[in-house]
Amino acid sequence: MTGDFVQVSALQTIRIATRASNLALWQANHVADLLRQAAPTVTVELVHVSTAGDRIQTERLRDMGSLGVFTREVQSAVLDGRADLAVHSLKDLPTESVEGLFLGATPARGTTPDALVLPQGFTGEASISALPPGARVGTGSPRRQAQLRFLRNDLVLSEVRGNVETRLRKLDEGEYDALVLATAGLSRLGLGHRISCELAPPLMFPAVSQGAVGVECRIGDDPVRQILSLISDPATMAAATAERSLLSTLRAGCHAPLGVATTAAGDSLTLEAVILTPDGAQKWTASATALATDAVELGRQVAKLLLDQGAAL
Repeated sequence: MTGDFVQVSALQTIRIATRASNLALWQANHVADLLRQAAPTVTVELVHVSTAGDRIQTERLRDMGSLGVFTREVQSAVLDGRADLAVHSLKDLPTESVEGLFLGATPARGTTPDALVLPQGFTGEASISALPPGARVGTGSPRRQAQLRFLRNDLVLSEVRGNVETRLRKLDEGEYDALVLATAGLSRLGLGHRISCELAPPLMFPAVSQGAVGVECRIGDDPVRQILSLISDPATMAAATAERSLLSTLRAGCHAPLGVATTAAGDSLTLEAVILTPDGAQKWTASATALATDAVELGRQVAKLLLDQGAAL
């Protein structure tokens, strides 16, 4: 313990690489606050990074090579020494690690479900079933689109890009009749009042690692790895590990029509997953339970159950 303390106390400044969107900055500042609490003598600074996903707003994410469009440049800032940490929405982080980087922390996870958001001032029933025939729903996520088509194949699903505030403006100006967004993101931005209803499982399964923040550092940076161990939440890390193991075993990207729900009971985890065809016509589900210490194997087991049913991505 004494050696670990010396390593942490020797740190003077920690630089956090982050995207500059409001949600990304909330996440980076949240991590910064946790670091300041864990090591009050350390100065924490933010390094703003522009990513391909931020700069290119005219293409669908799935058509941009998808893997790492919101993470590559942030990771590069750590690898080239401009920053010491990279903070991501963990659901954006590919399961295949980047050489030289280590997922050092997952702070306590936020709420995981998606949310249905209706125009400001809407006074009717807030639910998927109550949307009018042919309602225009904005979401660029194949996972959300497939599940919505499974529930209501009459809905008109449209891509929507931009930050959360931009999407809400487009909704309120009449471009869409509804949006589907992550509950955690809305809450973190102080926009929880815009949530018309939560879309929790089994109605809609969230993305792998939804609501979780991932913090990467350089593999050989022992002082930073030590301080990150102080802010990581073991329950979140176990759940995220199981979900990411599932995604990796299926060889699926973060835009695959795959949804998950992980629950903990004592020292055990239950992982439930759903895969749909893009048109929502077919759906496969599987679940299994294991010790949290066997999270990697739990993800593999659920993936095998899905594949044995003939599920394909």
